[in-house]
Amino acid sequence: MSSPKRPSITQGSMSDQQNRPLANFHPNVWGDIFLNPSITNIDAATQLQHQELKEKVRRMIPVDVDDELLQKWRLIDTIKRLGVSYHFEREIEEALHHVYEHDCKHDQTLEATSLRFRLLRESGFPVPCETFNKFKDDEGNFSKSLTSDVKGLLELYEAAHLRVHGEEILEEALAFTTTHLELAKAGGFLEFPLSALVSHALYQPIRKALPRLGARRFIGFYQDDASHDKTLLKFAELDFNLLQNSHKEELCKLSRKHITP
Repeated sequence: MSSPKRPSITQGSMSDQQNRPLANFHPNVWGDIFLNPSITNIDAATQLQHQELKEKVRRMIPVDVDDELLQKWRLIDTIKRLGVSYHFEREIEEALHHVYEHDCKHDQTLEATSLRFRLLRESGFPVPCETFNKFKDDEGNFSKSLTSDVKGLLELYEAAHLRVHGEEILEEALAFTTTHLELAKAGGFLEFPLSALVSHALYQPIRKALPRLGARRFIGFYQDDASHDKTLLKFAELDFNLLQNSHKEELCKLSRKHITP
């Protein structure tokens, strides 16, 4: 039995295929913004200043974290939230490994315990959530005395967003801190920049923020903090601008490459 013949393609049908109109795609929503970005020429003096500031900040990162634990953990957290921790990954990893390996008996406050928990979990250390049981009363609820510690509540709130399935105590912590941070915010007694940090955390916790946008916003908060370190702030601002400039250059090159025939 002979197989059926395939229909031949006529010259007319080939012509129809060749003349088929192209899809009418919408124009690029970005336009030519990346073809002509406002790129700043970085001179040698600025590069040198950036390098010098980076080394100064590097020397600030604690190697021995046995003393003044909360201050040192705050520094590591600030470096991360300012978006410059990628320069000091080894130093931060070593400091946090030291924290994890040693039993920190002085981190008994809500703020210190929560900050330690979050920093370690963010870096992948297996920290048990049972560490927060010490803040519960005899009835198994978080102690009412914690409600006056807004900084501690804020840190516990951020730590609770690193919970995994089955960690009921962190689910309880999130509900507890959300309620009382909302009350503190509504009360209008929080001073700036703590009030701004609380408001923004309730809107978008650290865990759910885009790193670069979070860094830009936190630079503003840190600048308004009277206790900020001038060297660290200057380095963060300069590094943000240099990195942004580098990203603009990359986008410009990619955009030009895309439209080049």
